[in-house]
Amino acid sequence: MIYAAIMGFGTIGSGVYEVLYGNRDRIKAACGQEIEVKYVLDLRDFPGSPAEDKVVHDFSVIVSDPEVRLVVETMGGLNPAYPFVKACLEAGKHVATSNKALVAAHGSELLRIAREKNVNFQFEGSVGGGIPIIRTIYRCLAGETISEITGVLNGTTNYILTKMSKEGSAFDAALKEAQRLGYAEQDPTADVEGHDTCRKIAILTALVTGKEIHYEDIHTEGITGITAEDHLYADKLGMAIRLLGSSRIEGDRVYAWVAPVMAGRDNPLHSVSGVYNGILIRSNMLGTSMYYGSGAGKLQTASAVVADMIEEASNPDTNVLAGWSADPQPIEPIGDLRRRFFLRLSGQCARDAGDPGICAGTAREYLGDCRVVTADGLDGEYGLLTEPMSESRFAEASAALARAAEAEGNRLIQTLRVEE
Repeated sequence: MIYAAIMGFGTIGSGVYEVLYGNRDRIKAACGQEIEVKYVLDLRDFPGSPAEDKVVHDFSVIVSDPEVRLVVETMGGLNPAYPFVKACLEAGKHVATSNKALVAAHGSELLRIAREKNVNFQFEGSVGGGIPIIRTIYRCLAGETISEITGVLNGTTNYILTKMSKEGSAFDAALKEAQRLGYAEQDPTADVEGHDTCRKIAILTALVTGKEIHYEDIHTEGITGITAEDHLYADKLGMAIRLLGSSRIEGDRVYAWVAPVMAGRDNPLHSVSGVYNGILIRSNMLGTSMYYGSGAGKLQTASAVVADMIEEASNPDTNVLAGWSADPQPIEPIGDLRRRFFLRLSGQCARDAGDPGICAGTAREYLGDCRVVTADGLDGEYGLLTEPMSESRFAEASAALARAAEAEGNRLIQTLRVEE
């Protein structure tokens, strides 16, 4: 038998307890011994809970008990999660966490301590919820050279965008519904501004490159500026708007970004809807592979945490070689990346783009050849779909176009990247 402690008995922590005992026999068969929870650390008491008699309020009880070999951290945030996890590793205890903020901010240091103490720091539940993506990268794709990871990595924003698309909801209304259903926090900033997705793509990129990724260096945009009208144009083009986190690895050069994009029907991420996550990986031998499943949820994320516990219990005296070093991996500016772009402009434009003015004249002067798009029910505006160009060229051209449109009494309403 191996003893464990759970730090934080909220949604995920209680889910870990439920999975451990609900699948007790299966887990014992998988790791060759029973995993028994000895302590549950929380500020609260849980009368009537199956874990009622295991609750402690003092962290020192856990870190000083030599019987406790496995520690689960599901408190979230950095304080006290970071000092608690660090102390557990330094005391020679394995740690499994679902805390992406912790992994993104302090993963390099915690992985180093784990190696020095010959224990493990694992974090399958930190990305993709119940999708086993981290273990897939460091085990199943260990022989592959990965050139791209792109994913829908946040179920909250994907639910909001799906609701806006299918029901024509405004952003604020879709967000309130997500909060009512428990998909979004009362303060949804980390989700809707793209910070959560940024941390997750940083973790995946670090795994692939083997080097530390500073998530602050990743170009990050959220979805607060997306409107129901944007979805009408996307639908007209046979596309869907998704918040994507992406990294492209070209030798020693790494590009990474987070932004809402129009994904075409041929893009596997086009069909990832609702609270689900989808992660696309391109590698040199396997080619394109896609990983899809529940990106959040109590038992889904808990299942990923328990998988880490099983691996740790199966390797009680061995550090599993997974993670990255403290060597920093620079993130390249995204200006060199090429793609198509979509723009919305106010004003009138004939469907055949034959009218003079911004679309047929000024727009093409800056953007080159572009396709005119109109959406039913939207008068007084039109869209343009460009040919592929670099991010830096588009930034300059769209800024010039915005000035030209303003001079004609119109305006540039929206710009979006396109991933076909």
